[in-house]
Amino acid sequence: MINNKKKLRSYREFLYILPFLILVAVFSYYPLYGWIYAFFDYRPPRPFSFEDFQGLKWFKYLVDNPIRLKQTLTVIRNTFAMSGLAILTSWLPMVFAIFLNEIKCMPFRKAVQTITTLPNFVSWVLVFSVAYNLFSSGGMANSLLMKMGVVERPILFLQSSEHVWGSMWLWSTWKSLGWSAIMYIAAISGIDEELYEAARVDGATRMQLIRHITIPSILPTYFVLLMLSISNFLSNGMEQYFVFQNAFNKESIQVLDLYVYNLAMGSGSYSVATALSMLKSVISVILLCVANKLSKLIRGESFM
Repeated sequence: MINNKKKLRSYREFLYILPFLILVAVFSYYPLYGWIYAFFDYRPPRPFSFEDFQGLKWFKYLVDNPIRLKQTLTVIRNTFAMSGLAILTSWLPMVFAIFLNEIKCMPFRKAVQTITTLPNFVSWVLVFSVAYNLFSSGGMANSLLMKMGVVERPILFLQSSEHVWGSMWLWSTWKSLGWSAIMYIAAISGIDEELYEAARVDGATRMQLIRHITIPSILPTYFVLLMLSISNFLSNGMEQYFVFQNAFNKESIQVLDLYVYNLAMGSGSYSVATALSMLKSVISVILLCVANKLSKLIRGESFM
């Protein structure tokens, strides 16, 4: 009788998660059928035909020409630079969450958290509109600099490719800092208050509380998020770089996701774009497994 109740309960709990499993299957696994494009010479709106089967032609196409190989390596360089900057500064949300937690005035703390979280919900199109009005050749920044006599000619902030990696990192950090800190704020709220009380009784200062209690308690959360960032090393997203790209900075701003989009929608090379996207997905899975193994070796536990 007890076993039947356990089975019934397990079936009921499975039905709870079944809708989410269906959503994952429909939106995450079913689209993998599109990988078939990488093995055909697909030209819309023609249907697939085995006469158009090309095997691994499009994978070789990416590297069999020195010019294409150079372009692919440039895109990979940009991707590594953008992702590398994000990983090297992945501790910023944790630090922001710690100092936000130290604000004792609750109305001010909530105001700061709200103000820093809101940019995450602003589309990149609107972000670029703000950037254009501020930093274009006729924008507010150049107008002020010229009126003050600091410069004689407008500075091409948006058209220059010299500092595009840094500027993209700054815009991305501004947009996501508050939202990324939410995970750490939740981890801090789960720390046992008795640890702080015991430390205060022993005479610990606020910085000592942060150093010896807060940071060690939220480091596991940081390492899990860091490992997930490593597994997503080749996925920078496309929207930010798409709206900020132009003829002057295209060589430095074009990351892998944007390059795939430009290949498919710009030149109509759907098969080549699918082959490159397929390679990116396979490498990302490998990176995920490596990151999981590193987590096991460093922390003693995996996150998968």
